[in-house]
Amino acid sequence: MLEGFINVLKPPGPTSRGVVDRLRQILGVERAGHGGTLDPLASGVLPVAIGRSTRLLEYIQAERKSYRVEVIFGLKTTSHDLEGEVIECSPVERLEEEVLLRALSHFTGELEQVPPMFSALRHQGRRLYNLAREGKELPRQARKITIYDLRLVRIWPEGPYPRALLEIMCSKGTYVRTLCHDLGEFLGCGATSLFLLRTQAGPFKVETAWTLEEIARAVQEGCRDFLLPPEAGVQHLPAVVVKQEGVERFLNGHFLPAALCQELPAELPRGARVRLHQEEGKLLGIAIYSERMGEGLLKPEKVIFSSG
Repeated sequence: MLEGFINVLKPPGPTSRGVVDRLRQILGVERAGHGGTLDPLASGVLPVAIGRSTRLLEYIQAERKSYRVEVIFGLKTTSHDLEGEVIECSPVERLEEEVLLRALSHFTGELEQVPPMFSALRHQGRRLYNLAREGKELPRQARKITIYDLRLVRIWPEGPYPRALLEIMCSKGTYVRTLCHDLGEFLGCGATSLFLLRTQAGPFKVETAWTLEEIARAVQEGCRDFLLPPEAGVQHLPAVVVKQEGVERFLNGHFLPAALCQELPAELPRGARVRLHQEEGKLLGIAIYSERMGEGLLKPEKVIFSSG
């Protein structure tokens, strides 16, 4: 049985679900899921979990993500990218780099962002993008996001539609194309996303991603170099090795005293998540660190694999 993660390089065009379905066909597996949706026109890192590793996807989805996006100014669309209809053209004679840099400084830190109508969010059981295609516009509640880093890589300042290449590191739930739209609104000329590449999602980076074609060819050749172990999806969490006498206790859902573990990471804060391994290295699951009467305790949050 296949278990683990695959760092897939999603191409522009198919949906994230479509990429996972194609991967299921290539591998001949039933259970697979992805760690964070990419829009159809977007490309880049799409972490895919196979088998029981799908239970670890939530820990990837909660991690920071990085993107490169090309923005065109003076153009608005219904979807905030080129998938939607153009609703406004406002030619710009020239966009000065200093003006753009000042604007970017207003879009870092904790922000509130209104999700676009063209999104997979649901209203009364229906996806918003389906309602948007019917011409409907519904009120959406703003959500808090965090932009950790926003940099200008390159600018093409000449009009009538200047362009810029940006690098973004952001929190879960950020719509980068909407960030482009909001940037255009701030500048008073409108903007939309031309091209979006996700360069990192949690521990997975674009430099080591595999295309579907490369994975299919590897399978035909009997190679599984593309398949990463289950812990690859949670390697950002501190590792704790459980002594043999504590393994069954954890698997049965009981608190694990620190004495039943090898040395805990230094200065582990209360509430921190850790990944638990057997002494042989096998991943057992995820636990939350707490303390009782001065003693460290690990509370099982998710048991993934048995000791067998």
